[in-house]
Amino acid sequence: MLKKVLFTFFFVSFAVISINAQTVQQAADTVLVLPFENTSDKAEFNWVGESFADSLAELFSLKEVRATRLEVVSNDERKLIQQKLRIPLTILPSLATSLKLARESNATILIAGKYSIVPAQGDTAATLNVTAKIIRVNEGRFLNEELSDGRRITRDINLNDALGNLQTVQGQVAYQILYQRDKALPFSQNQFIESASKVPARAFEAYIKGLLVGSTDLQARENYFKNALRLYAEAKSGETYANAALELGHFYLNQKRFTDSIEYFSRVPQNSPQYAEAAFYTGLIHWQQNNYEQALAVLKPLAEDLKLTSVYNTIGAIAVQASRAEKKNQGKSAALLTEGLELLKKASESEPDEPNARFNYGLALFLNTNYVEAVSQLRPVLASNPRDGESYYLLAKGLDLLKDTTAADFDNQAKRFLVENNKYAKFETEWQRSRTVNEIGLRVEQPARKDFVSVVLTKKQATANGPLPVNETDGMLAQARTFYSNGNDDEAMAVLRRILSSEPMNAESYLLLGKIHLRRADIEQAVSSFKTALFWDNRLIEAHVYLGRIYLDKGDCLQAKNYSASALEIQSENADALGLQRLVERCSK
Repeated sequence: MLKKVLFTFFFVSFAVISINAQTVQQAADTVLVLPFENTSDKAEFNWVGESFADSLAELFSLKEVRATRLEVVSNDERKLIQQKLRIPLTILPSLATSLKLARESNATILIAGKYSIVPAQGDTAATLNVTAKIIRVNEGRFLNEELSDGRRITRDINLNDALGNLQTVQGQVAYQILYQRDKALPFSQNQFIESASKVPARAFEAYIKGLLVGSTDLQARENYFKNALRLYAEAKSGETYANAALELGHFYLNQKRFTDSIEYFSRVPQNSPQYAEAAFYTGLIHWQQNNYEQALAVLKPLAEDLKLTSVYNTIGAIAVQASRAEKKNQGKSAALLTEGLELLKKASESEPDEPNARFNYGLALFLNTNYVEAVSQLRPVLASNPRDGESYYLLAKGLDLLKDTTAADFDNQAKRFLVENNKYAKFETEWQRSRTVNEIGLRVEQPARKDFVSVVLTKKQATANGPLPVNETDGMLAQARTFYSNGNDDEAMAVLRRILSSEPMNAESYLLLGKIHLRRADIEQAVSSFKTALFWDNRLIEAHVYLGRIYLDKGDCLQAKNYSASALEIQSENADALGLQRLVERCSK
């Protein structure tokens, strides 16, 4: 009996100890990594900050790390959520905004950092200095650890090494973050660093040397990048080193060796984050060579994915130029102008204070004989540049056609500011001869390369990564849909306004708003809402169909046809889209 009692006692004690051990094991966490901040005032090294976000997120997703009860918000998911919150991808958010982003991501740990680059001097290689911080999101404080004497301290992660050892540094930073959270890691730092080296060491070294070599030694720069491509392909069964291919594309572009530039840009794999940039500059080369159709074929798929004002403006301007150049087929010219108008409208709406986009939109409206809208777009351009002679000239002609008595005042200003190279006389000669303004060109500035550091083809990545977790917004949307289905429009609109106050990029909300406005016969508001929905998500087939039907009712067959075609591109067997197509065919007749 005594033996049984003792056995039972030890068994229960062991069970209690086991349960306690399980309770005190590392709590589950989700980590979000932000791009690190470049503090060295050397913009050419901004890519390093994005590289930290990408590399650390990938390392935290390894199965060995997940076994420590740590989940990670992937770098692609972070960008999607950042866009959803209208936090620009091309700037680093403040700490308060970063915490908001982390909470929206359901992250419990936020990783932020900064770095500086000390350029190479003589025999000393370029050096990287990194500081990383770990922030507990829910508490809004830095992670601290307990010392053996019971004191708790906050310990930043500080490392420095040659820039060529960037992958090793990233592995060390990731390991130290994990170690501060959990001292009982099931792997060593050396094992972990091996996982950080995604690019073969020799290829990575050649790539870094290519970045760092002086701009005067062009031959060495070219050779380093070519060697990086070769070494990568040898070690990776013929795969392309996207970073090196991209740099060679820019290398040849800067020398105006366009054929070579396109060759290397085209080597960048479509599933890599660098593809958007490579494709964009390929399109620009085609455009500069007046190959408008090729340029549009390359660039149009990027428009909705990049959502950069400069990209909308560029592609819209190319479409308008292609319309002007098309002399034989008037229908094709009109379709290109309509396409350009849509893109330039998006550019103007996405950044109303950007003068080039607004000017181009105004010019396109003028070409489309929509003088009222053209005038309304061109007036604000003068507010940003009161010496803009071309804007004065277009305004003068538009107002004159509208029988506005102020046209003469704008014409006088145009004469004043179009003196150089006798521009006013040239414009006036063309206008008197053919009522055209072909001498006035569209305005396009290439986006800075830094704008592409953070931007990726988000839609493809969203598909690859699967849907984001259900959150409060999804629940509110479901509630708004129920209200709408039951005819309770006021209640639905109240919910939608709450959603849009915190998530002004929510396309589904604008779609539902459009339906409500349409049911209330507020056609202009409905059109505006449907177009805004498409601005944020061009795959919403319902919005295309609704807009097509609205333009049918207005008798605008061309616009209806465009929306019918775009709906069928999304889903060729969709019953509503096919119904719209049949109506459009009758309209055209």
